[in-house]
Amino acid sequence: MTLAPFTLRGHNPDVLTCIANLSNDEVFTPPEFANQMLDTLAAAWADANDGADIWANPDVTFLDPFTKSGVFLREIVRRLTDGLILAIPDLAERVDHILTRQVFGIGITQLTALLARRSVYCSKFANGPHSIATSFTTEHGNIWFERTEHTWGGGKREFRVDPLTSEEITVYTNRKCLYCGAGEDDYARGGDLETHAYAFIHTDDIKARIAELFGDTMQFDVIIGNPPYQLSDGGYGTSAAPIYQMFVEKALGLDPRFAVFVTPSRWFAGGKGLDEYRKKMLSDHRMHDIVDYPKLYEAFPGVKIRGGVSYFLWDREHDGPCTIQTMWDGQPVGERATRYLDAYDVLVRRNEAVPILDKVRALAEPTLDSRVSSRKPFGLPTNFHGKPSPTALKAPVELFGSRRVSWVDRADIPLNDSWVDEWKVLMTAVQGTSAAIETKFLSRPILAGPGTACSETYLVAGRFGIEEEARRYAGYLRTRFVRFLVSLRKSTQHATKDVYSFVPDVPLDQDWTDALLYERYGLTGDEIAFIESQVAAHDDTLFDEDGADDSDE
Repeated sequence: MTLAPFTLRGHNPDVLTCIANLSNDEVFTPPEFANQMLDTLAAAWADANDGADIWANPDVTFLDPFTKSGVFLREIVRRLTDGLILAIPDLAERVDHILTRQVFGIGITQLTALLARRSVYCSKFANGPHSIATSFTTEHGNIWFERTEHTWGGGKREFRVDPLTSEEITVYTNRKCLYCGAGEDDYARGGDLETHAYAFIHTDDIKARIAELFGDTMQFDVIIGNPPYQLSDGGYGTSAAPIYQMFVEKALGLDPRFAVFVTPSRWFAGGKGLDEYRKKMLSDHRMHDIVDYPKLYEAFPGVKIRGGVSYFLWDREHDGPCTIQTMWDGQPVGERATRYLDAYDVLVRRNEAVPILDKVRALAEPTLDSRVSSRKPFGLPTNFHGKPSPTALKAPVELFGSRRVSWVDRADIPLNDSWVDEWKVLMTAVQGTSAAIETKFLSRPILAGPGTACSETYLVAGRFGIEEEARRYAGYLRTRFVRFLVSLRKSTQHATKDVYSFVPDVPLDQDWTDALLYERYGLTGDEIAFIESQVAAHDDTLFDEDGADDSDE
């Protein structure tokens, strides 16, 4: 047997850097990124085992429960092949031992299972004539895949007449999978299409499920991988719900010694359906390392994952703070710090931001989330537009809407009619661009006087009886200080009321500037420099009075 399969990385290019991603939901991990995760794992193993080399241990077992390209398993095999040379000198015997006793995977689709086997066994059949494993008796080897079906439940029961038999039949609509939440309308497919019913999360007993898949009770030392990120949830447009947290929770339920996963970073502070997951992860003192890539496209070139991605290492025996490192353009940036993740209800991702936030919170002031409205403040959706002129309206109200101002009769405003008569400061409910990193975080405020309302495009950030307070409040919202505090909670382009929860509700007895705010909270020169490195200034216009947007370029 030759060494060719294990010198693949010496070729240019590596085939696994050339394949296109399946989608933004099922993303292939670049080999370089996978190896960074494996380096973190090796360091943690050495720390926990008196400096021992994990790659020189013939008894350590590895599972990738959501393998796609097979890159994690391939790189593990490569490292073990080098590391076990003294323990198992014969190359053929060593390779067969690694493939049959140490590395295991679960394909997420039939295609990825074939691809993973090709990457790991050098053959799509584990027992085929070209396979570098010699002891397998099955085609799948230790990389399992079988089609799994969703389990539909809930929904609405309807009685209809069968057009062929005229008999009354019962049908169910709007049903969802009881395990992953997939909608039946989107994912009930024929046998020729993938169901995307991932076996790893479609079970009530993950340990029994793993025993079923691999034919034995399995205890893995390391679980590592990159789970699918989301599934369409049947909402408006491209609405989708995250599912990566389901994979992480199932994996940790297997009680490995170490777990290493890469996921979107939006769980740090936001994300639909992630509140309980975030609370659980932040309070888990077994979280040992987080390596964060906030810059768009950096970790996965060409894949647009707003908020960036990160990987974490979970250590079953660890009970303490977590080490956090931010990466930028492939290099560590800023401070590398060890801290408890549950100091706040969200994860503050930049270590340099923590002492700033601590100083602000030390004054125990109320925060702006109590002022800012919920979505759809007047009950009017984003696509609602009034008339182009107030002519013929009994009680015309000027309506700030998506990209334009129109007019609506006051009687047609469903909610918060009394707000129409107040001075209001409006902020766009969505703020973000396709830039690699966000620098504005909030749009310029819109000053809306009495006789005005808005559609769901905006939130009412504050309501006032007099114009002077509204103007001072608008000026406060456009400061870098405020937008920096917003950035600590804003993981996507959505600027809901929750992102204002760190912003103090200061007295509006003066015009606030960044300089005055820095002085009020006792910020140092380095802390001020950090804020201003993260948040770009708005232009000299104090606020919008025409609804114009002011997004990042």
